[in-house]
Amino acid sequence: MGPILEVKNLRKTYLGRGSKESKVVTAVNGVNFSLTEGICFGLLGPNGAGKTTTVEMMEGILAPTAGEILFRGEPIGKHYREKIGIQFQETSLQDYIRVREVLELFASFYPKRANIDELVRLCDLKDLLGRDVHQLSGGQRQRVLLALALVNDPELVFLDEPTTGLDPQARRNFWELVRQIRARHCTVVLTTHYMDEAHELCDEIGIMDEGKLIERGTPDDLLERHSCATLEDLFLTLTGRKLRG
Repeated sequence: MGPILEVKNLRKTYLGRGSKESKVVTAVNGVNFSLTEGICFGLLGPNGAGKTTTVEMMEGILAPTAGEILFRGEPIGKHYREKIGIQFQETSLQDYIRVREVLELFASFYPKRANIDELVRLCDLKDLLGRDVHQLSGGQRQRVLLALALVNDPELVFLDEPTTGLDPQARRNFWELVRQIRARHCTVVLTTHYMDEAHELCDEIGIMDEGKLIERGTPDDLLERHSCATLEDLFLTLTGRKLRG
């Protein structure tokens, strides 16, 4: 069985504006990797590394300047978004709508739908179904957004810094939800600024800097390869920066 997703020679450039003349800014510069089905892959990088741009191209939101992205061996097309789920870091939801209503609304957008009751159980939403979405705590809201990312029963899910701003217990509760998703053989692409989260959840991680993928492997293999005790140390060794630096 081949990889579920392949990124080949991916490039993204923009026409920036200097003080005197226009110049080309390269955000992503020849990135290559593939994802095995069923894994959790963490893509890490400091601010400005090209990580967000890479993920947005993988999600089909941005078009590459060059290179290609293959899903199950075929270029991503109009039906690709029906097969993936995305939990954005920030998502605006309709005012005055209850949790069950928003689940049913998002499910209506797709030809293939997950079982709503199963999603409620998976994301522990039973006690929240009658609550207005704007009355939810941070952790409760993230669980609802995860359910929305899964509402079309996707084969591949993108989670963009899903635990940012959550308290430690809510973060750990969310980690358990991610483990349950993987137990359903769903492939996960995770971006995070928390190194303990990456080490805990990811089978493999890729580290980007200056638009390039500079290292990739399992967390433990990378730590051994670079003689580092923690992922924080590894990140500083490879990029010269702390993750949020």
